Amino acid sequence: MLRTAASRALRSPYLLNANRTMAVGSIDKIIIANRGEITCRIMDTCRKLGVKTVAVYSEADANARHVQEADEAYCVGPAEAKESYLRSEKVLAVAQATGAKALHPGYGFLSENAAFADACNAAGVTFMGPPSSAIEAMGSKSNSKEIMIAAGVPCTPGYHGSDQEPEKLKEHADDVGYPVLIKAVMGGGGKGMRLVHKPEDFLESLESCKRESINSFGDDKVLLERYLTAPRHVEVQIFGDTHGNAVHLHERDCSVQRRHQKVLEEAPAPGLDQKLRERMGEAAVLAAKAVGYVGAGTVEFLMEAGTDDFFFCEMNTRLQVEHPVTELVTGVDLVEWQLRIAAGEPLPLKQEEIVTKGHAIEARIYAENPARDFLPATGHLFHLSPPTGEGVRVDTGVRQGDDVSIFYDPMISKLICYAENRDLAIEKLLASLKEYEVVGMPTNIPFVEKCAAHEAFRKGGVTTGFLEIYADDVQIPEGVEASDTAKGLAALALAIEGIKSTNGFVESSFRLHGRAQRILQFKSNDDTKSQINVWSNKDGSYDIEVSPDTTFTNVKGSYDVANRTITAVINNKALKASAVISNDGNDRVVSLWSQKPGHFFDDESEEYYAAITIEGDVVGASVGSGAAGAVLSPMPGKIVAVNYSVGDLVKAGDVVMILEAMKMEHPLIAPGDGVIGSIGGGEGDLIQDGQQLFVVEAEGDEAAA
Repeated sequence: MLRTAASRALRSPYLLNANRTMAVGSIDKIIIANRGEITCRIMDTCRKLGVKTVAVYSEADANARHVQEADEAYCVGPAEAKESYLRSEKVLAVAQATGAKALHPGYGFLSENAAFADACNAAGVTFMGPPSSAIEAMGSKSNSKEIMIAAGVPCTPGYHGSDQEPEKLKEHADDVGYPVLIKAVMGGGGKGMRLVHKPEDFLESLESCKRESINSFGDDKVLLERYLTAPRHVEVQIFGDTHGNAVHLHERDCSVQRRHQKVLEEAPAPGLDQKLRERMGEAAVLAAKAVGYVGAGTVEFLMEAGTDDFFFCEMNTRLQVEHPVTELVTGVDLVEWQLRIAAGEPLPLKQEEIVTKGHAIEARIYAENPARDFLPATGHLFHLSPPTGEGVRVDTGVRQGDDVSIFYDPMISKLICYAENRDLAIEKLLASLKEYEVVGMPTNIPFVEKCAAHEAFRKGGVTTGFLEIYADDVQIPEGVEASDTAKGLAALALAIEGIKSTNGFVESSFRLHGRAQRILQFKSNDDTKSQINVWSNKDGSYDIEVSPDTTFTNVKGSYDVANRTITAVINNKALKASAVISNDGNDRVVSLWSQKPGHFFDDESEEYYAAITIEGDVVGASVGSGAAGAVLSPMPGKIVAVNYSVGDLVKAGDVVMILEAMKMEHPLIAPGDGVIGSIGGGEGDLIQDGQQLFVVEAEGDEAAA
């Protein structure tokens, strides 16, 4: 099925020097074997260079942004990636049918698949990545360590041999010493990785790691590494061409990580002296040359904080998610370089010509709930308003009105801020996070803001343990109650919204009748309910009773529907906030932002964002929490393991089921001691958010007999 883009709204140029137009050798059309944000990013550069693009998509992505922006787009299968984006033969067939001269794999999916790279090249479609030999060499973490040691690149102590018997691996782990890291040989992106602190936990962690690895990468081999207790994650961007040249484009610091997935990335890495930077760059180039590297890649190092010691961790044989920070400080469009290298051109710059200027920080904006252990979220993007301004770049694959589904990574965008120094870049990032508006699902924006504002991060040089050390400082509490003033503004917005307007701007002074009462059922974050009474007065003002103890009288305000902004005077205080009204099932939700530039609020609200849920405007009831002892699915996903049967005894904390969602495993544990009374799904079943999965009943209960 073909889709042709009818129109494409070009975004502002990404880079400081990105206003040129050039040809790229013989490459006039490429196919992008990916989806979402990275596909849209690649298309931006292709448009700049006059290269046409072909997109592929799954049935779930039929209306996705990358499909609409491509010159051509073809469906390659159902929603699940293994039936569409990972079907290499279908993707390659589209490439050949459309006459695409080259294929860009993006990151993830087929990007580090050596057999696919060979198949592309054999079919006359240039694979825009390294040769398959380099992918194979670096794709195996154990083999890559041997190559790096031989090349003189420093490596961490560990075991990366072929003996994969669990008991033998445990013996090697005991020799390496604890804590020890189990890593899938073919792993990446934080998947297939387990940290083990005690010998008695090793075998269980190994089994989980192997299961996740075989599901994600089709290979369950692992290696062991000594776990550095206070490491920094510093990586180097490298590039090679087909003429034997290799350079580095300096380093990035990616130490702020959650479950081995990066939260904040920045370039250059703070606190490194010039000699150390040069040593790391030289080691990265040695690594590239050792495998005959071609194209964009990243050499990742772990660096013991407080020392100049660094060790090879792994090499990513593709463009990285965090590549924009390197682009902004070097002024180099890395995708353009990929196109030129694929066309057979030599590297555009020599090593001494690649210099950095300024500082850039990237934050990954995810649909997830930080207050609930970062559970991935799905839903409809009712409202999406990213920040704008000089030095602010937003890479995204979604638009307002799109859905975030269960089938793919829940990243909404990458927010990248550039300034002349690190302090100013942090301030720009914090201001941009305050401007970012998302309605329809929880996001990690408040969490990212707390991380970037933390004193330790501002100082620079944090380790990968940052989120563990400062967990209490950056934690987002669940169920924080909105202030009375925020509730009053929400009720006012709903009251004003009820008046029809032809120009999109509604004044509260317009009334058809005199004083009238409207009753709203407010639902707090802990699901308790209360009543908000709103009276409209003859003079156009409102009286709003948000609680028995708090009534705001003679409230005057207006709601700019088009710009989604509410202004009001409450208790003689002028207030202004963004206000977006949306539906959540049977409820109405008013989302407020009160700390954006040009907005003003009162001292009651410390949070810049509050979502106020009102029942009653739409008839219906919320879903209950299930039976006592019941465990509900925290998100849509697939059951990958059921460890107990009905009638089995369990202890509090036992892992009864394992759910796979958003490409990660989530253990579901028994809430207390008892007997498994019922099980609501089996291995391989797809389940919905809130679905009851199992019930633990107290021993001796009649139901368990």
